[in-house]
Amino acid sequence: MADLRALFSSNDPSSFDVAEAFTDRHSQWVLVAAALEEHLRRIAGPSFDVEDLEAPRSNVIVFHGVGGVGKSTLLRKIEAALTAAEHRPEQWGAPTWTDRVLPIRIDLSRAASTGSDFERVILTIRLALAEALGRPMPSFDVALRNYWEHVHPGEPLDEYIRRSGLAGKFADMLPQQLQAGVGEVAAALALPGLVGSVAGQLTSALVNALRERHERAQALAGATRTAALLEATPDLEALSYYPHLLAWDLSRLPAKKRIVPVVLLDTFEDTADRHRDFERLLQRLVWLMPGTFFVIGGRSRLPWADPALHGQLDWTGPAAWPGLAASSASLTVPQPRAAGSGARQYLIGDLSPEDCETHLTRRLVQDGQPLIGADIRAAITARSHGLPLHLDLAVSRFLEIRRTGRTPTTADFDCTFPALLARTLSDLTPEERHLLRSVALLDAFDLDLATQTAGFTHQAAARRLAERPLISENPYALWPYHLHRAIRSAVQDDEHSDDRWTNADWHQAATRALAALGDQWAKTTALAPSRMLLVACLRQGLRLARDHGLTGLGWLIEAAYVYTDDSVWEPLALPTPADPAPDTPADAVAELLTAIARRQHEHRQRTADRLTAVLDTGLLPAELTEMALYYRAKAHKDLSHNAAARTGMQQVADADGRLAPKARRGLANLARLAGDFPTALAAVPTLGWTGRHHRVLGDIHWSQADTAQAVAAFEAGRAEAEQHGAAGERAMMQVRLALAVSFTDPDRADDELALAHQLLDGLDQRSNTLLAQVVALIKDAGTSDVTDRAQSLNAEIEAAGLPFLHRFVELALAFHHAVRGEDQALAATIDRLRTLTATGDFAYFTDIAHFMAALPLPGPSTTRWTTSEDDVRSAWRGLVQARQEHLLAGN
Repeated sequence: MADLRALFSSNDPSSFDVAEAFTDRHSQWVLVAAALEEHLRRIAGPSFDVEDLEAPRSNVIVFHGVGGVGKSTLLRKIEAALTAAEHRPEQWGAPTWTDRVLPIRIDLSRAASTGSDFERVILTIRLALAEALGRPMPSFDVALRNYWEHVHPGEPLDEYIRRSGLAGKFADMLPQQLQAGVGEVAAALALPGLVGSVAGQLTSALVNALRERHERAQALAGATRTAALLEATPDLEALSYYPHLLAWDLSRLPAKKRIVPVVLLDTFEDTADRHRDFERLLQRLVWLMPGTFFVIGGRSRLPWADPALHGQLDWTGPAAWPGLAASSASLTVPQPRAAGSGARQYLIGDLSPEDCETHLTRRLVQDGQPLIGADIRAAITARSHGLPLHLDLAVSRFLEIRRTGRTPTTADFDCTFPALLARTLSDLTPEERHLLRSVALLDAFDLDLATQTAGFTHQAAARRLAERPLISENPYALWPYHLHRAIRSAVQDDEHSDDRWTNADWHQAATRALAALGDQWAKTTALAPSRMLLVACLRQGLRLARDHGLTGLGWLIEAAYVYTDDSVWEPLALPTPADPAPDTPADAVAELLTAIARRQHEHRQRTADRLTAVLDTGLLPAELTEMALYYRAKAHKDLSHNAAARTGMQQVADADGRLAPKARRGLANLARLAGDFPTALAAVPTLGWTGRHHRVLGDIHWSQADTAQAVAAFEAGRAEAEQHGAAGERAMMQVRLALAVSFTDPDRADDELALAHQLLDGLDQRSNTLLAQVVALIKDAGTSDVTDRAQSLNAEIEAAGLPFLHRFVELALAFHHAVRGEDQALAATIDRLRTLTATGDFAYFTDIAHFMAALPLPGPSTTRWTTSEDDVRSAWRGLVQARQEHLLAGN
C-alpha cells in the first residue's frame, strides 16, 4: 500500500521512493502465506516422506514480541483468514494455493500448567480433524485408545472432553471415530471379536500382525515405527511420539479427502518451565508432523536452532531448524522478496535497533540510497525505543523539515511527538489519563503503586490502564507493569495537551510516589525482608527525590542503612544527572550510596575522593553523615592510609550513632593490623553481632596460627549471619573459614572454598572474591604453579585499588616457599613483605614468614601477641611441617 501522506509531502514525489511499513499486519500475513505456500509445494513433491525423521524442518513460522502488542490478535486473524474468505482482511489479498487447509488455534496459556496438559493439545488437534474429516485415523486412534484406557481407566473419553470444554457439540465425534477405527482394524485383521475388547488386546493383535507383515494390517497401520510405538508403555512420553502415527494417517488419506492442518500455538511463553518439559513435548509434535504447518506466537524467539540447548530438547541446532537460526534476521518490515528467504522468525510490536535501522533505511530511498542519513537514523532509533509509530512520525518530520528547504540534523529528532501522545490519550478516560501521567514517574509498578501515586482510593482505573497495549506486563517481575519508554518520554515532555500537568502537579505526584514506595517497602519488610524490593525501591525512590527536588527523604534514610548493612552491593544504576555535582539532599544521598556500591568496581582512592566530595557539600542528612565518614575510613584502611582510617573510625565511634559498633570493630581491626593483638582481643566483648565480634576474633586467632580457634569463630560467625539472614556477612565468614582451613587441611579447604564461591556469587564483594583467590594459593602451597598464579593475582589487586591484599599474596608465597624449602625465593618474599609493611601495619606478616621457615627475627619485633612469641613461632612452623608431610604422603 502506498504511503499517501509521504506522497503528498513533496512537489516532486518521484525524486524518492516511499515504502509503507505498518499496514494492519499485512506484512505478517504475507510471510505466513508465502511460507504456507512453500510448505504445500514441498509436501506435494515426490521426495517428501512423512516418515523421514532426519530431514531439517521448515514447517514452522514464529512471531515474537513483548506482551500486549497483538500477537494473539494476529494469530486469531490468521485463523479466521484461513477458515473462510469473508473473515480475511481485504487488504491481505487472496491466497494462491488451492489445497484444503484446516486452521487449529491452541491457546497454550490454558494448557501449560503441567506436562500432562499435552493431552489437551493432542486432543484438540484430533478433535478438529474429526470434525473436518468425519473419519477415523486408524493407527493413531488405536494408540490413543490404548493410552486412554491405561492412563485414564474408567473415565470415558467423551466425558473428559465435555468436562474440559475442548470441543463443545463435537464431544461425541472423536469417541465414535475411535470406535470406528477399532472396527476398521479388527476387520482388517479378520478378528471381529476384538471390536468390543479392551484396547490392549486389539493393540497386541495389531502388533503381531504388523510383525508378521500381514498385508491388510500394513495397509491400514503400516508406518515403519507403528509396531514399536504400540509396544511401548502407553504413558505421556509415548503419547508425545504418537503424532508420528497421526502424520502417517494423514498422508494416507484419499486425494479427495486430503487436508493440511495449520496449527497455531498461541502464548508459547506459557510453556516455560525449568527443565523445558512441556516445550520438549511440543517440539516433538512439530518435528513428527512434517506435513502439518505450525504458526507459533510468543514473547521470545524460539531458541530451537541454538546448539546450546542440545540435551534439553530432542532436535536442536541450525541444521535441524534452518529457518529459526539467529542469522535469520527478524524483519518486522520485510521487502516483498524476503517472504521466500527461508527466515521463519519475526519480531512484531517493538522493533529492535537493527529493525529500526532496516525500516528507516528502506522507508525513503533516493537513487538507491537511504534518504535519511545514518546519524539521523541512529538518533531516531534511540528516541523511538522501538515504537513503530515514533518511527513513522519521525519520517514525517524529516519530510516536513526537508520541504522547508532546510537540511534536517540529528538535533531535530531529539524530541518526542505530540501526535504520539495525542493518539495514546485519545481513547483513555480522564481517570486513565491521570493514571498514565502518574505511572510515567515510575520505572515499573503494580496496581497498588499506580493507584497511590495517582492519589486514588480504588484500583479499577489502574486495572483498566494495565490492560491497554501501551502497558507491558512481565508477571515474573517484582513490579509487573511498565509504560512503553517512548510513550513515557512523550508524557513527561508534554507541553501541548489541554490537561497537561504543571510543575506543581508533577511534584505532588512524585511526593505521592515516593511515599507509596516507602509504604510498600515498610509493609513487606514487616512480614519478610526482601533484598530485591529494597534495592528496587531505593532505585526508584532516589531517582524521584533527586529529579523532583523532594526534601522529605524519610524512609530513604532507613533504607540506605539496610542497603549497606549486608554488604551485598547491587548496583543502584541511577541515571547520570545533567549536572553531576550534588545540589540537593537527594543528590547527595544518591551519590553517597553510588560511591559505596561502586567501590567494588573502582579504585579505593576514587571512592575516598567521591565520599569526601559528598561530605564537603554539607547536603547529607545528619543521619547519613556518619555513613560517609565510616565508608571513607574503610577506603583509607584498604589503601593502607591507616592514620586517616583511625581518625575516621574514631570520629564515628565517638558519635555513638548507628555505625558506632562497626567503627569500634574498625578500630579493633586497625589495632590488629598494627600488631597489637591484646588491644584487639579486649575489644571483642564490646562488639556484639553489629560489630561482627566473631569475624574480629577469628582474624586474631588465625594470625597466630591458632587455626582451631579461628575455625570455631568463623563457623559461629557464619551461623549468626544465617540467623540474621545476612547473606553478605555469611559469605565473608565462609571466605575466612576457608582461609583458616587452607593452612591446615587442603582437602577440606577445597570444599570450603567451593562453598565460599557459591555464597559470593551475585554479592559483588570484590575484596573477598580476591581474598578467596589467595586462599586457593595457600591450599595449593607446595605445588608447581603457585608463583605464576600469585603474579597474576597481584595484577588484579593493583587494578582494584586494594593494596592491603598484596600482603596476603606474599604471605601465601612465604608459606609456599617454606614448604618447598626454597630459601632464596623465601628471602626475596620476606624482603617484599618488609617493604609492604614498612608503615607498621601487617608488620606481623613479616614475623610470620620468619616463623614459617624457622628463621630468627632480624631484630626486636613490635608485634604484641596474645600468647608468647615462641608459641606462635612453633605453631606456624608446625603448619609448614604438616604440609610437607601431607605432600609426601600424596606422592
